[in-house]
Amino acid sequence: MSFHSSNIKRVFVSVVVIASALCLVSDVAAQQRRRAPLGNRSAVVVDERLAVLRDGPDLSARLLQRMSRGRVVLVLGAKRAPDGLTFYRVAVTRRTGGWLQSEAVVSPGREDEDERLLRLIRGSDDFDRVARARIFLDMFPRSPSRPEVLMLYGEAAEAAANRLSRDAVRRLDEREMTASGAPLFSYFLNYSGLDRYRRQGITFTFNRAAKQFHYDGESWREIVRRYPRSPEAQDARKRLDALSSIAAK
Repeated sequence: MSFHSSNIKRVFVSVVVIASALCLVSDVAAQQRRRAPLGNRSAVVVDERLAVLRDGPDLSARLLQRMSRGRVVLVLGAKRAPDGLTFYRVAVTRRTGGWLQSEAVVSPGREDEDERLLRLIRGSDDFDRVARARIFLDMFPRSPSRPEVLMLYGEAAEAAANRLSRDAVRRLDEREMTASGAPLFSYFLNYSGLDRYRRQGITFTFNRAAKQFHYDGESWREIVRRYPRSPEAQDARKRLDALSSIAAK
């Protein structure tokens, strides 16, 4: 290899390393922004079905964009429409703003918003329950309803583990996995169906003999640790005991 081509190779490798590092820093920074404490005027989209940003405080106003669940906005004002609905005037970015139906978002700066979100969590199923519970846990660390939400979050995660186990067994071809030379359990723990749950803070364990995912029980451990006298604590202990017996097999 010539001196010139060797230099080019070294420069290329350096660029790749620097680019990878910048991506990592950017990803960490993004996670820190998502976890940053919200101000009293901040609000988070919890019901994406209603989260239509409009150019006026009315359902007939022009649609600007649909907002995804988890999106943070800044509430600048409110107005009641003739049909009785309340709309918030919000800023989405420095250059983008509009009006959102109030029920689409919750704000830690408004009274009883934790209870309103809890009602929505109770009425949700499957992944929607997990995602909305995660928003609650991030937004309302001191809410008296936190033990109940922790229990709902964990129950939804374990129910998801059962569904994901069936899906993974059906979709992963054992003969193909064996031919690759990689350990079979690694395919299961890399199964793409887990990804969106992991982004919600859920960790799954995997029973290799039964080919079964299980929720790791972190929310139940928080109940036992922080709320030992709550109504949910006894159930949380039972669930943790069940997990321990599974792990011991």
